[in-house]
Amino acid sequence: MQRRDFLTLTGLGAAGLLLLKPGRLIAAEALLDGRIEVAFKKALADRALQAAKEAGASYCDIRIGRYLNQFVVTREDTVQNVANTESIGAGIRVIANGTWGFAATNQLTPDAIAAAARDAVAIAKANSAVQSEPVRLAPVKGVGEVSWATPIRKNAMEVPLKDKVDLLLATNAAAMAAGASFVNSTLFVVNEQKYFASTDGSYIDQDVHRIWMPVTVTAVDKESGKFRSRDGMSTPMGMGYEYLDGDPAERIAMPGGVIGYRYSYNPVEDAAAAARHAVEKLKAPSVKPGKYDLVLDPDHLWLTIHESVGHPLELDRVLGYEANFAGTSFATLDKREAKFQYGSERVTLFADKTQPHSLGAVGYDDEGVPTKRWDLVTDGTLVNYQAIRDQAHIIGEAESHGCCYADSWSSVQFQRMANVSLAPGKTPLTPDEMIKDVENGIYIVGNGSFSIDQQRYNAQFGGQLFYEIKGGRITGMLEDVAYQMRTPEFWNACSAICDERDYRLGGSFFDGKGQPSQSSAVSHGSSTARFDGINVINTARKLG
Repeated sequence: MQRRDFLTLTGLGAAGLLLLKPGRLIAAEALLDGRIEVAFKKALADRALQAAKEAGASYCDIRIGRYLNQFVVTREDTVQNVANTESIGAGIRVIANGTWGFAATNQLTPDAIAAAARDAVAIAKANSAVQSEPVRLAPVKGVGEVSWATPIRKNAMEVPLKDKVDLLLATNAAAMAAGASFVNSTLFVVNEQKYFASTDGSYIDQDVHRIWMPVTVTAVDKESGKFRSRDGMSTPMGMGYEYLDGDPAERIAMPGGVIGYRYSYNPVEDAAAAARHAVEKLKAPSVKPGKYDLVLDPDHLWLTIHESVGHPLELDRVLGYEANFAGTSFATLDKREAKFQYGSERVTLFADKTQPHSLGAVGYDDEGVPTKRWDLVTDGTLVNYQAIRDQAHIIGEAESHGCCYADSWSSVQFQRMANVSLAPGKTPLTPDEMIKDVENGIYIVGNGSFSIDQQRYNAQFGGQLFYEIKGGRITGMLEDVAYQMRTPEFWNACSAICDERDYRLGGSFFDGKGQPSQSSAVSHGSSTARFDGINVINTARKLG
């Protein structure tokens, strides 16, 4: 590790390690400087492609990236940390002798780029000695010189740091005034400036923006020492600073008096509500274990989709090529051939890299493939996986799904999870109407702790807020709730899904995969959904 990388890591703190690749610390003003001219990037790309072909490559692509991050951390009335980072360089991937090779450099000069290209070819040729069969790339048509940018209204990097700090501290103050004992709020701002070129004839310039403002509020009973927390209802989004404008048109009144947000978040309002919920949780009775009908809010269900659908339908896990971060997959290729019933006929699960405001939305993936939407499960039946160019032939596909990604110019791109979502119900239905038909159930909001086995088959999920449903009515809050599931049994227990009016995104800023590990950002959408007869356990632990 270089000294500047060490300084960067120690300056960010533990939460930052989940999100940010090592880079040099810069002043906030520098986040708006240093954009690399497209003509310069094209000249470097042409040099790499030429050098790779001259060295014997049959294919070459280059990614030139400038990765910017801002990270602001507060607690109560104190700013704990501010960090701005920048990482610039180029990664070059080739095929030579039918084998992949990769090399990267942080020196953006023609000579350094050419040297990295030759290194990549040399690595590929060395690797070919142990390659059992040649790489087979699905064809992709070159698109020439094109550009794509996240459709933002307000670049978060341009917002003064003071305004961001003022918003965070106002959020904390609202929570404290509403009864919180402690509150943490953080702002993540990400800008990926990525340029891709390949021997297929593509020169693609993309400007990707993401934002997230997580909040955690804790209330303490001073007499007993008991404490409870509630995380904010914010969602990481592929948007600009406009996400934090609190547009009331994007505010959703949810059952139990909970406030939901679609494409605009009001952190001050939510923090006050979180404090009230945390105080209420201190007095909530513990759940009685048993079978319940679960009504799952999108702010909760996204994580269940992520773990029980998104990961097990990544083709490299299905094939056993990838086993890091909770293993491979039960959803093997023979199950698709057998038309495996992944869920009930109401369940359609789709992947979509074009979904507006989602974390994974880009125009082209990191192989230069145009992004798209495709079904993974249609009316309950397993129909497809997530595959990239060198995997498509394995499942009989003629083209990549466009879900290849690398988290840095210095990382080699590989198959990553697309935005995977549950399609809304086709019949008009609101969450309140859904609850009226539940005799004995629990309404769950927000994601909590979870565990899942190495085949993505058996799992357990918690949440943030739990409300008892009796006779079609919410009767009060519960605590210590978690439900157990087997993936196909759970999705086959889906008996109703609210319509598109309730559709919302959730997601993760740091989905880990690979070795060496890489982190990607991915969204998962759904409407509120009902699952019948699910086993609920009590997570409370007694000491002594």
